[in-house]
Amino acid sequence: MFQTAPCALQSATVKICHLAIVIPARNEAPSVAGVVRRVRAASTGEVIVVDDCSTDATAEEARAAGAIVLSLPVQLGAWGATQTGLRYAIRHGAKSVLTMDADGQHHADSIAILERAQASTNADLVIGSAPERLSRPKRLARLYFRVIAGLEVRDFTSGFRLYSERAARLLSFRHATLFDYQDLGVLMLLKNYGLSVVEAKVNMSERNHGMSRVFSSWSHVARYMALTSMVCLARAGRARRPT
Repeated sequence: MFQTAPCALQSATVKICHLAIVIPARNEAPSVAGVVRRVRAASTGEVIVVDDCSTDATAEEARAAGAIVLSLPVQLGAWGATQTGLRYAIRHGAKSVLTMDADGQHHADSIAILERAQASTNADLVIGSAPERLSRPKRLARLYFRVIAGLEVRDFTSGFRLYSERAARLLSFRHATLFDYQDLGVLMLLKNYGLSVVEAKVNMSERNHGMSRVFSSWSHVARYMALTSMVCLARAGRARRPT
């Protein structure tokens, strides 16, 4: 199912000692190699790029830069690709999993900020937060979702996240596979299982190329608002304890 880097093909016992850095990517050939190189320079974690059925050279660029590449046979979307990386990381021994975008928005030197925040708070999820980057319409949308979801998170669309092993294992299970949008669905699930979430202030850049898939058109925005509202309303008040 997966097409991986040579080191993973040579041995079924690939071992991730501590941190895995999962980068979901679709048609990110112009930026993914630079992202991988910067991450490898800034962290000792294993870099895993999940190629979400790209039609360009994303997989080749990521592999040449030194990442393990998992190439999906069908397009799963951002969350499906992320969950693939979470499962791979946990299966190979990772104790924590960091996710970040392949478009250059997230800074590799901020990985240490998230690690320090997790070490000091013992949180199950640390979100790299930069709420000042949001436009006024996006700020209003975030306020709306904070109210109906009951989450005290300022930047819940950020994909720059550091998960504990417990959180990564929970999100690798089947009941977490159907989230169309990873941001609030994931946070609601963690909340319902009693896991802790904190934010750490980081700087972010503009995308190197392309545009947000969620906010690329009004139809996408409407779909995002409708589906995410249903997720929030369906899960509100349904607290569950970890088992």
